[in-house]
Amino acid sequence: MGEPEQRGATHGVRCFSKIKMFLLAITCAYFSKSLSGVYTNSMLTQLERQFNIPTSIVGFITGSFEIGNLLLIIFVSYFGTKLHRPIMIGVGCALMGLGCFLMSLPHFLMGRYEYETTISPAINLSSNSFLCVENRTQTLKPTQEPADCVKEIKSLMWIYVMVGNVIRGMGETPIMPLGISYIEDFAKSENSPLYIGILETGKVIGPLVGLLLGSFCASIYVDIGSVNTDNLTITPADTRWVGAWWMGFLICAGVNILTSVPFFFLPKTLPKEGIKDNVDETKNGREEKHRERAKEEKHGITKDFVLFMKSLSCNPVYMLFSLVSVLQVNAFISLFTFMPKYLEQQYGKSTAEVVFLIGVYNLPPICLGYLLGGLIMKKFKITVKKAAYIGFCLCLAEYLLSFCNFLITCDNFPVAGLTTSYDGNQQPLHVENKVLADCNTRCSCLTKTWDPVCGDNGIAYISACLAGCEKSVGTGINMMFQNCSCIHSSGNSSAVLGLCKKGPDCTNMLQYYLIMTVIGCFIYSLAAIPGYMVLLRCIKSEEKSLGIGLHAFYIRVFAGIPAPIYSGALIDRTCLHWGTLKCGEPGACRMYDINSFRRIYLGLPAALRGSSFLPAFFILILMRKLQLPGEIDSSETGLAEMKLTEEKSKCLDEHRSPEVDNDAELKTKM
Repeated sequence: MGEPEQRGATHGVRCFSKIKMFLLAITCAYFSKSLSGVYTNSMLTQLERQFNIPTSIVGFITGSFEIGNLLLIIFVSYFGTKLHRPIMIGVGCALMGLGCFLMSLPHFLMGRYEYETTISPAINLSSNSFLCVENRTQTLKPTQEPADCVKEIKSLMWIYVMVGNVIRGMGETPIMPLGISYIEDFAKSENSPLYIGILETGKVIGPLVGLLLGSFCASIYVDIGSVNTDNLTITPADTRWVGAWWMGFLICAGVNILTSVPFFFLPKTLPKEGIKDNVDETKNGREEKHRERAKEEKHGITKDFVLFMKSLSCNPVYMLFSLVSVLQVNAFISLFTFMPKYLEQQYGKSTAEVVFLIGVYNLPPICLGYLLGGLIMKKFKITVKKAAYIGFCLCLAEYLLSFCNFLITCDNFPVAGLTTSYDGNQQPLHVENKVLADCNTRCSCLTKTWDPVCGDNGIAYISACLAGCEKSVGTGINMMFQNCSCIHSSGNSSAVLGLCKKGPDCTNMLQYYLIMTVIGCFIYSLAAIPGYMVLLRCIKSEEKSLGIGLHAFYIRVFAGIPAPIYSGALIDRTCLHWGTLKCGEPGACRMYDINSFRRIYLGLPAALRGSSFLPAFFILILMRKLQLPGEIDSSETGLAEMKLTEEKSKCLDEHRSPEVDNDAELKTKM
């Protein structure tokens, strides 16, 4: 496995046959996959508004990526080691590019985005039909024609996005298991943690660029170039605003295609790092034996697969680590998937602002933590058992620190009829909303259409009509409403478009929240590399690729797919006001009860992560009793593996490979 496939290769080809060249290529692949993944996550609120769908369906779109990954992960993880791994990774990157392109297609297939508003005058109605008019002969109602509703439900176009995400998930499948196993096979054991840390760094730089790209695209109107933006009555801070989400997907598609190219020029195998590339008879003999073993492996693929599956299922450390990973990933998917939505609703910021802040505050400490984790493992030659204790303590410290986020809160937006009464007093939520009052019952207003205005008394109203406004001046976002009977203030009872902004105290709370996330992200990422090395060292060399793939399989089935769906469904239950389609059916949520939202958004992950520390504690106990291969000298490798599998012998009489594992990961120091 450690010998070059063709010794007669030219010098130019051999220059590419170095582990560091592969490391550069796979780091670029990590960058491109994380770029497109995080960009997709940052655009979820834009997709929700574009297609007028609830958060639960948005969660299903997110989970579709894991479905695509799930379709191939076991096959690729096991059979991929017997094929040309770099070429398989290159094909995967090209597939990710195709998936991103498909996700951008709905923008070109559907018409212009029409946001929900009462201000655009309808046919046969005066230009002031959206204002309060006494003795109106006809109450304004949304169109009820089924054809209009079907036309409005171009939200079915989200299926294109879902299918593209499935393809993107299929393309990402070979990158991690085959890339990690390739490095583990051909890199020095003491260099492996550093290389994996570099990979994780690439996986963090990608999200940083992805979030910056998301922030840029979210600030541009979706139909830029085809509409006059001066006529818009919404701003990027409005919950009806949709940014140019399609633009970023096209960029991600191009990056993924370019990333795939180098892998088609990399060899199937490499010389083990540190071994001189000399050709002698001994190595030629080893080559012949390697070819013979490869032929035998092809005949015994199915048998080995079953044996490896049984071996892994009887490995207590591996299975407990998988359980911990599933619980932790459930928590973090819930947190990171809906973080932009949470910050928008909690602190009153636009999508472009919160996506930018997430990138600036969260990702640099994660990148630094990954790098330091790998360097510390290499510098101090930390053993696997010590790494397990370090990872456990750091994760526990970060978990306890995260409870401070429950205290960093802001109040709900003051909206008359939803969160406050028309007199300005806070009213109970989740009761029948009383959007009609004495001051607006004469106006014959729409009660469901979301077109908020902010009165000069600091209270927002669902529409200018419900605020009792009788006159408007100006156009576009500069429109002002006057003579509003529901606005009781010392001024002229006027209102402007949009919700009232939250005060400076809420802005300070946002800064505190972001500072806490900086500290938490750094501590948790510092523990990531030691924790991952526990996974790599608790399984044998020949099982490594399948073990990594099976670990990813568990995460996708029990976390990646269900977590965004059930989290989105729970968040939907906190909605205070749903948008309305032309046919009167509910669309995307416009406003949430932020207190209930916070309890679900922070409380559910806290419960999941808290439960993960019990199996993690059992891992520490087991590792004290087991003698792992990574803890002893290579001369005692065979004895170590026998001791490692002693716990599994009760449920499996495992066939031992005649090949002696001389890999450097079985040496004393990592």
